[in-house]
Amino acid sequence: MLAAATAALLAVAGLTLIPNASAAENPFERGPAPSASSLAAARGPFATSQVTVSSRDASGFGGGTIYFPTSGGEGTFGGVAVAPGFTASRSSMAWLGPRLASQGFIVFNIDTITRSDQPASRGRQLLAALDFLVERSPIRDRVDPDRLAVMGHSMGGGGALEAAESRPTLRAAIPLTPWNLNKNWSRVQVPTMVIGAERDTIASVRSHSEPFFDSLPSDLDKAYLELNNASHFAPNIPNATISSFSLAWLKRFVDDDTRYEQFLCPPPRPDGEISEYQDTCARAS
Repeated sequence: MLAAATAALLAVAGLTLIPNASAAENPFERGPAPSASSLAAARGPFATSQVTVSSRDASGFGGGTIYFPTSGGEGTFGGVAVAPGFTASRSSMAWLGPRLASQGFIVFNIDTITRSDQPASRGRQLLAALDFLVERSPIRDRVDPDRLAVMGHSMGGGGALEAAESRPTLRAAIPLTPWNLNKNWSRVQVPTMVIGAERDTIASVRSHSEPFFDSLPSDLDKAYLELNNASHFAPNIPNATISSFSLAWLKRFVDDDTRYEQFLCPPPRPDGEISEYQDTCARAS
């Protein structure tokens, strides 16, 4: 009862009580030990805020919104840039930013320069956004420049693959129902989780997500998750399966947090939310 009352008082005061990570074992662990329910939660343990970057201040991308944990006692955080799909704006992926930020990441949800930009351009824009995040953003001192990742939907997902191929120092890539005319990603060295949708008629898994996954190197940490009975636009609305597995992948490879390996290996069995899952299983760094 006392603990509950204390938590309630802290919440009223706008504070969050978060157990310290075991810095001696892994200085990049952020937040308490995870559970299946904590991964699926709409909000994690960190209070968050956001700042808008106008297109006038951006260079090489179209501006965006940065979501970040307000906690000042956890050190730096890994950074993730997220790109929307063809004809879409950053509002189409806005649900994901605060969700991941509340779990201990700095998330830059971007607009592209034009809404018709192709995947190669979107890949360059994701990298430009990460460069802005660590070099010029108002919270640059809170971002770890060595722990960066990319995500994107549709052509933005194709852009995430382009970015991963171009910058092998990235820690993770997560293409969401990705679209790209290039089907060969054998040069990618970045741990990559491809998330496809079973009923996608725009970027069908047979011609996009599955070939993308299959072309990734066999010795790479990689995974393929297919959303059961879902459409191409599944990533545009809150989806606990997408956020849970994305979070586990980012924690494992951006933060090197092996506490999350249990959610990736052994691979989950198909169920009402997942029609197919393949995984080389997370490897120790």
